[in-house]
Amino acid sequence: MMLAKKIGLLLAPILFLIIINFPFPLISEKGDLVLAVAIWMVVWWITEAVHIAVTALLPLLLFPLLKIMPIAEVGANYGSPIIFLFFGGFVLALALEKSNLHKRIALTIIKMTGTSPNKVVLGFMLATAFLSMWISNTASTVVMLPIAISVIKLLIHDADGFTKKDKNFALSVMLGIAFSANAGGIATIIGTPPNSVLIGLLENEYNIEISFLKWMSIGFPFSVLMVFFCYLVLVKWMFPCKGILFENSSELISSELSKIGKLSKQEKRVLTVFVLTVFLWMSRGLINNLLPELKLSDTVISIFSAISLFAIPLSWTKNSFVLDWKDTEKLSWGILLLFGGGLALANGMKESGIVDIVIQTIANSGLSVLLTVVVLIVLMLFMTELMSNVALVAVLAPVVAGIAIGLEIPLLHLLVPVTIASSCAFMLPMATPPNAIVFASGYVKVNQMVRAGVVLNTIAVLLLIGYYLLVIPYLLD
Repeated sequence: MMLAKKIGLLLAPILFLIIINFPFPLISEKGDLVLAVAIWMVVWWITEAVHIAVTALLPLLLFPLLKIMPIAEVGANYGSPIIFLFFGGFVLALALEKSNLHKRIALTIIKMTGTSPNKVVLGFMLATAFLSMWISNTASTVVMLPIAISVIKLLIHDADGFTKKDKNFALSVMLGIAFSANAGGIATIIGTPPNSVLIGLLENEYNIEISFLKWMSIGFPFSVLMVFFCYLVLVKWMFPCKGILFENSSELISSELSKIGKLSKQEKRVLTVFVLTVFLWMSRGLINNLLPELKLSDTVISIFSAISLFAIPLSWTKNSFVLDWKDTEKLSWGILLLFGGGLALANGMKESGIVDIVIQTIANSGLSVLLTVVVLIVLMLFMTELMSNVALVAVLAPVVAGIAIGLEIPLLHLLVPVTIASSCAFMLPMATPPNAIVFASGYVKVNQMVRAGVVLNTIAVLLLIGYYLLVIPYLLD
């Protein structure tokens, strides 16, 4: 890995210099400059030569120097409303984690589903998927992992030892957590960064707005279906664990809940803000119809949520609040920069004519629409196994938009399934943080993850094709 980083660090600027000094134009004078910047960014993103957020700053440096775009115009992309929507979502996630409310929610869901082996797996998957709708998939996995390990240890130390069925249960729980974390984020705009990259591109470049509720109407059913198929593949097919008897699992979950105790003052305040924020996101259209002068947007609601969490006091005497600014040290600032870099690159590709060239090429290619859609979904889904899905969507979404225009199909019909595909990484440990976290637990081998992942990737492709043909035209028209 270190060698790949060193090669990428040097290769990217070398390719950049070769392209900008090419003896004849590859696209156009301005198009070649944007292409050179894009290649630099893609190479650094793929090899992770530097942090992905640092790579995202390149347009701020190179676009003004190369006279592609003035600095003020480039900088505007890093202050897009969609970035502040995600900032508010990050702050809400911080509050859920700081108050420990996310753990209480997870344990309650597991307790409700039951204590037979399959129900325990289902409980962990549902809890993880729900958390991933609101907090990062990494955080939801980290919350669930120690609870899962505690349950697995009950089997390791029981009378018959750690049998094959016990190992299958451990595998199902671990992979179920990782896969549900990936699938759960698809359900909401703030659930996973690629969703927000797409929403930002549509708003900035095409004046198309997708509300929180509209996205949920598309993403939530897909998320539910994907979690359901993950469950079936893991516990009914690949790693069945019938015949396991848990002696103390319900006691363990109850014990974990009792350790948390009653709802604290902090949890109650966070829960109130959380419920109110979700309610406003989901009823924004109705509120705007009743009170049009408000002009509520998802971003305004998100910022209201963030400010509330910093402004609601926990104790007047101690001058303490639900969140303090120092808590934002844990906030994923790099992801916010990544959004800005992706939007800047997309803007540069559009302004330089690269997207227009893609449109013309596709329009004259003679390929069928369905075949093109299938190829793009498969390409996105399997490429996300090897590189950051946020970076991938940032680079490919503008191109896919151009392809949709060239094929004369609505932008959303193509962009939505292709973007969702970027979150369906089930094959490799390095594909997403949840995969890597459960792999590091020691209960999962690479070949086991690949076996289940290949099947689930195939199911995801088929689901997305079905979504493109049967669902999205009715939800988005």
